[in-house]
Order: sequence, then C-alpha cells, then structure tokens
Amino acid sequence: MIPSVTLPPVAATALQNTPRAREAASSAAESPIRTAARAFESVFLAEMLSQAGLGQAREGLGGGGVGEQAFASLLSREWAESMAARGGIGLAEHIERAMAAREGYDV
Repeated sequence: MIPSVTLPPVAATALQNTPRAREAASSAAESPIRTAARAFESVFLAEMLSQAGLGQAREGLGGGGVGEQAFASLLSREWAESMAARGGIGLAEHIERAMAAREGYDV
C-alpha cells in the first residue's frame, strides 16, 4: 500500500499552475475539435523547435552527454505544450475553424 502524501499549499498551487494541469482543466470544457487542434499545434511546434536546434547536444564542458540526447525530445515537447497552452502561434484556431466548418459546427 502506498502512503498518502499531503503537499504544502505552495507546492499544491505550483502543481496546479503547470501548463499540463491548466490544459487538463480547460479541456474538460473544450470541444473535441478544439482539443484536437491544440494537440496538433503542440506536435507541430515540437517538431519546429527540434528542427530549430532546441535540445541538440552541445560540445565541450556544458554538454550533457547521453542523458541530454535521451531527453531532448521531451524538452521540445514540453516547450511546445507550454506554448500551445498559452495560445501558440494561432495554428490551432485556424485548424479548429476549418474542422468545424467541414463538420458543420459553429465555433
């Protein structure tokens, strides 16, 4: 049996203010089209960030070695999810409108 852990109020508030927690709370009220559009924008941004060099191994003393290489994709994905949760580049809104128009929904 796993013992229960009570977080101090500051830690609990900090965990609630993460992009992933805010997205989970807001996605309950969002339409499936908006959720899919945001997820697509997040994947798109992650790919763009990785192509731009975010998370690439650095040479010399500051290089992270194998660990840095292993977690580079996680870093770019987290940055992308954070960006998309804050409005991103507007791609999700365009996708949402196009999908809604195709399905005959009002946005």
